[in-house]
Amino acid sequence: MTTTPSMIGWAHSAFGRAPEPDVESLIAGVVGPALEHAGIGPGEVDGVFVGTFDGGLSRQGFGGALVGAACPELAGTPAVRLENACATGSAALYGALDFVQSGRGRIALVVGAEKMTHAASGVLNDALLSASYRNEEKAESFPGVFAVLAREYAARHGDPGDTLAAIAAKNHRNGVDNPWAHLRTDLGYDFCRTPSERNPLVADPLRRTDCSLVSDGAAAVVVAAPEVAAGAARAISWRGRGAANDHLPLSRRGDVLELAGARAAHRAALAESGVDTGDLDLLETHDCFTVAELLQYEAFGLAGPGGGPALVAEGATERTGALPVNPSGGLKAKGHPIGATGVSQHVMAALQLTGEAGGMQVPGATLAGVFNMGGVAVANYFSVLERTR
Repeated sequence: MTTTPSMIGWAHSAFGRAPEPDVESLIAGVVGPALEHAGIGPGEVDGVFVGTFDGGLSRQGFGGALVGAACPELAGTPAVRLENACATGSAALYGALDFVQSGRGRIALVVGAEKMTHAASGVLNDALLSASYRNEEKAESFPGVFAVLAREYAARHGDPGDTLAAIAAKNHRNGVDNPWAHLRTDLGYDFCRTPSERNPLVADPLRRTDCSLVSDGAAAVVVAAPEVAAGAARAISWRGRGAANDHLPLSRRGDVLELAGARAAHRAALAESGVDTGDLDLLETHDCFTVAELLQYEAFGLAGPGGGPALVAEGATERTGALPVNPSGGLKAKGHPIGATGVSQHVMAALQLTGEAGGMQVPGATLAGVFNMGGVAVANYFSVLERTR
């Protein structure tokens, strides 16, 4: 009998500038709906796993206990908060998977949440830069860290500006159909390609449209053991998953464009699942910056080094292409409330596999990939998901 856990229910808030005043309020908005969707009562939950990045964005710490504060029925349930930069949500989710798969519990609740839009720009910038190696890397902003990669890519393979604009335009086009997305506007290729007053250079060569959005939001999933999932209304299971790290200091990497940790997590997940990338029907990937999505194409073997632009020009990653990438709009359009992102990506994939993605739906989707990373692909998580009920 398989020991692989499944997602049996989920909930997702709207991403954007939320009226909720704090992380606790955002958590409260998704916990009850996720449990109800799963058909599970609070008393049946064996463990709670919370993902919040924080990084100084909130005076209230102790994120694991906030679920019990938001939902008093869960105040006595063991709870823990995990943080892994922009991969915080997946860290919490993988912690829950290990908890259930090891037999320590039968049902786990996972919540990812972040409140960001209230923060002053200096506070926000400082929090984001804490996900870089500050002893060496002196970028003035987190976009500046990824701008280094974009400039290195240009030096080796030619200016990727057209490709980055095409990736941004694709994801904004997809985001129009996502009812939870922060920005539901088709900006178009020309707007994304051309620096302007409304689309300024943020960190040369990255424009505003090359950068994900600062957002508030929360998402939650219920993870259950096979014997519980067998009686659930739905079950989305991990056919394979992989996690890998890379050096935090970029200076210690053999090749900063390789994203070796991302590649290792991807390969581990595919090896466990027994499938190839070409077998996936869609991929929700971590486009914190458009250059990150471009480098992930190459890390995952969709193209060789320097071959990502040709892949994009062929339309291979469009919703109607060979492998639709970010049909949800990705972080670029959906938004990037850091602690919520990894959980959100898995919810978006689950909706595809249950045929409930609405206008985002990839027809006939049966196998989905999800990639979430922290920092410059320092912490990496790759999931291969399928519907088993």
